[in-house]
Amino acid sequence: MMLVIYLGFAFWDLRFASMKPTIFHTQESAEYYTPERCHIIEIMNQPGIDFSIARARVEPGVTTALHSLAGTNEAYYILSGQGRVRYGGHQEREVGRTDIVIYSPDAPQSITNTGETDLIFLCVCVPRFRKEAYIALDDY
Repeated sequence: MMLVIYLGFAFWDLRFASMKPTIFHTQESAEYYTPERCHIIEIMNQPGIDFSIARARVEPGVTTALHSLAGTNEAYYILSGQGRVRYGGHQEREVGRTDIVIYSPDAPQSITNTGETDLIFLCVCVPRFRKEAYIALDDY
């Protein structure tokens, strides 16, 4: 059996029927700071699964580095906080809790925390995030 999910930006061909149930635990202690100016926890990112999920945390007043992901769709699901996303180089939109932001492959993107508390969101990448897909578009 095949499950195909469409989120408006990519088809995921997930063959979970042949996979054993798997649980990925979020390890808060595994959070690390990136040159992109945000904190990341890689929740799920492994070969054999064609998407990845990470939790990002951006501190108040911080704007992440402008970047793109070569050949990779990315969606942000905002868990808490408020911010302003920049995409396509110049377009900006305000975002908050429960909003979803979808970036197409190679799209320039960054996010600013405009609130007084941490901006926390999930990053879902299809195909899964690989460091070599990351393209820095501004100086750190």
